[in-house]
Amino acid sequence: MAGATRRTWPRSLLGQTLLALAVALLGAQAIYATLLYRAADERREVALVNTAAFELITGPMRLARAENSLGFQRRGFGRGGQRAVPRQLRYSLSETPPERANEQQLVEREEAITEVLARQGVGLTGISVIERSALSDPQVAAAAARSPQLREQIRTLRPRILVVGIKRQGSSVWEVVRLPVPRMDRAVIAGLIVQTVILFGMLMAIMYGVLRRLTGPLAALTRRTQQIARPGTKATPLQPSGPDDIALLIAAHNAMEARIGAMLDEKDVMLGAIGHDLKTPLAALRVRIESVEDDAQRSRMAATIEDITRTLDEILELARIGRANNPPERAELSALAGSVVEEFEDMGEDVELVDGPRLSTEVHVTWLKRALRNLISNALRYAGSARVSLERSGAWIVIRVEDDGPGVPEDRLETLMQPFVRGEGSRSRSTGGAGLGLTLARAVAEERGGTLTLANRPEGGLAATLRLPA
Repeated sequence: MAGATRRTWPRSLLGQTLLALAVALLGAQAIYATLLYRAADERREVALVNTAAFELITGPMRLARAENSLGFQRRGFGRGGQRAVPRQLRYSLSETPPERANEQQLVEREEAITEVLARQGVGLTGISVIERSALSDPQVAAAAARSPQLREQIRTLRPRILVVGIKRQGSSVWEVVRLPVPRMDRAVIAGLIVQTVILFGMLMAIMYGVLRRLTGPLAALTRRTQQIARPGTKATPLQPSGPDDIALLIAAHNAMEARIGAMLDEKDVMLGAIGHDLKTPLAALRVRIESVEDDAQRSRMAATIEDITRTLDEILELARIGRANNPPERAELSALAGSVVEEFEDMGEDVELVDGPRLSTEVHVTWLKRALRNLISNALRYAGSARVSLERSGAWIVIRVEDDGPGVPEDRLETLMQPFVRGEGSRSRSTGGAGLGLTLARAVAEERGGTLTLANRPEGGLAATLRLPA
């Protein structure tokens, strides 16, 4: 259920704002429609009560003029508003109240009609108000049987009628009025629907335009920030746009990006100078030790210089990743991995390339080869052998370097990829290096938007998995 909610609920600022506005607008229109319906219903009720009172007050006068014909009002029963029943049935006299045993009297309407009649000086000793379908009323049913026109109207419209009976003070008969109950005018509902659709469309269009002006620059700023966070990406500064607040934010971002770029440039210059200043005396020192007569001493000194030079190269290489002058190029990774494996085979190392599919993607070839060399060297150092395999996994190309060594404690897997952390404490004592190999390999993967993970194999050994976007 939570997953379905995340899929249906919009994730963007534009989508969430438009959805919130749509819900608020529909809620407001629903409240407005309810209030409008209740107001129309109250007006209809007041009109019905007043019409019933008017018929009761004027009924004796019409009866005195002997209106005994079966004529109908011109409109008869209609589809809405106040329509008339046959005149003879609108007002009649009865010896008994109009309600039947199974019918419920409408107390509120009785009180309202009593109040209206009291204001006109009509005192009552009894009142009965009920509502029933037209055909269930005996008088209307009898009149319909005599009039095909009235019968067809009732069959088509199925109206309900309000039957009001009163007994005046000093009278022994019941005066009965029959009125059709007007239905809610459908034009009101249709008009409300049309109004809601027009209002909804106009507001959504206006808000979409306004929000696009806000979210467009924000989306561009987000993409630009993501590019900065991804090493090796260069782009021109954003043009400030949108409202002043967002334009100022973009301008501040551009200034921050420029300062970061300047600091990185200074770092590159400084590292280049350090590399030059250190390698020159190391090279001179390497020449001078040739004059040392003791072969063992000379070999140890040469090995120390080589370690210093190699460590310096790794530090400089790690610092340069993400600041390449050349763009990445598409390379066939099986051939690339094969060339690295051949280098180790030529040196007599036990390295195997497992047959796999031919896969290609855009990479910095030199850096990726360096990362593979580091992973294979790490496996050889601690296990004596290595297997390299490639596969396609969804949107990723997976390069896996496995060994059959003793593995690594689970709590140290992540720390091994940190700079200057070595694994000999948990795997072997016969190790060398400065602990930058895995760090450099991870930096190469992340420079292309990929990852490097270490995991112990169930059958023993360690698996280094390099994932690159396909």
